[in-house]
Amino acid sequence: MALGDILAFSFDTFARNRVRFALTALGMVIGTASVILVVTVGLAGKEYVLREIESIGVNWVFAEYEGGAQGTTGTTSDPLTIRDFDAVMEQVPAIAAGSPIVELYEQVPVNGGRQANVYILGVFPEYERVRNLVVTSGRFLDTEDARARSKAGVITENMAQQLYGSKDQAVGQVIKLSGLPFTVIGTFKERVNTFGRSEVTDNTMVIPYTVSRLFTNSEKVKQLYFSVASPNEVVAATDQIHEVIRSRHRRESVYSVSNLTELVSVANKSANALTIVLLLIAVVTLVVSGIGIMNIMLSTVVARTREIGIRKAIGATRREICLQFLSEALLISLIGGIVGVILGLSLPISIRLFTDFQLPISGASVIVGIFVSSIVGISFGTIPAVRAARMDPVESLHYE
Repeated sequence: MALGDILAFSFDTFARNRVRFALTALGMVIGTASVILVVTVGLAGKEYVLREIESIGVNWVFAEYEGGAQGTTGTTSDPLTIRDFDAVMEQVPAIAAGSPIVELYEQVPVNGGRQANVYILGVFPEYERVRNLVVTSGRFLDTEDARARSKAGVITENMAQQLYGSKDQAVGQVIKLSGLPFTVIGTFKERVNTFGRSEVTDNTMVIPYTVSRLFTNSEKVKQLYFSVASPNEVVAATDQIHEVIRSRHRRESVYSVSNLTELVSVANKSANALTIVLLLIAVVTLVVSGIGIMNIMLSTVVARTREIGIRKAIGATRREICLQFLSEALLISLIGGIVGVILGLSLPISIRLFTDFQLPISGASVIVGIFVSSIVGISFGTIPAVRAARMDPVESLHYE
């Protein structure tokens, strides 16, 4: 028999036993659909996390003083200064923008005679760009505010809501810091959650760095923030910044210079690990469905013993008998795999069509689903096919 005749005969057998074979293929449908959905969920989660990190700023590098070296006692503090910032900006060409941060704490009077604790940050106008902030009303600090030492400030959207009822009503209000009146010129918020790596609190007020120096009378700064021109230069720029800072201070002083590259790497690894775990669960489903295929094919071999004996008696070879039953197992698994792929793709496609959320669709998962279903059909259909091929035709003809 030609291969086409064998496949046609297998399809006829499948058509005559549609319900039994359909129920057998159901496990393959579920398993293949699970593979598609698992990959889709994994890719969607990975893209979401990476988008969140990119919204913070993958080009973001920040430095701060951690203290003396371990085991060192009796040494004086050696904090970062504005001169360190100037040196980094001059010696690291990859940096596109930057801002020092001076931190202050104040209790300020608000409406109703209440007192509010405010965390104040003295920054450059470039701080908005470096931190990728969102101005929700009014405007942010500009170069003129810094140059003129304007008594202006920008507060968080949450602080504006608590103190003045809304972000719009906060603009134009006056907050006194150590008796000096500061006019609120705008409100802001962080673009996304910064995973605990944020100096911005709910009650944060941002003022020009030049004005913050009036309160500290010192060149000391809390942190240095930088934005690198290209994501490809972040790691190299981080090392260069660290080297510049270390060269300007005592050897025993410890400074942390970090970026979000490591966080991106961890997010990638976590998403990939979760996808692999879920894929293993889906593979278990496919294996179980494969066992079901093997079980039904073994039962089919027993039920068709006389048929096998007759076919052998009229000249069918072992190879033809083996191919016939193997093709039936492969047909069941392929039909289940194709239906599973259709069901697995229907959910993300429906979401893309009827909502604004764009779930990623992996063409590789479709290929893998069809390939795995074929392998399962061949693997678990081999034993029944070989058993049928090895039957003795004489004994098969006498089987009742």
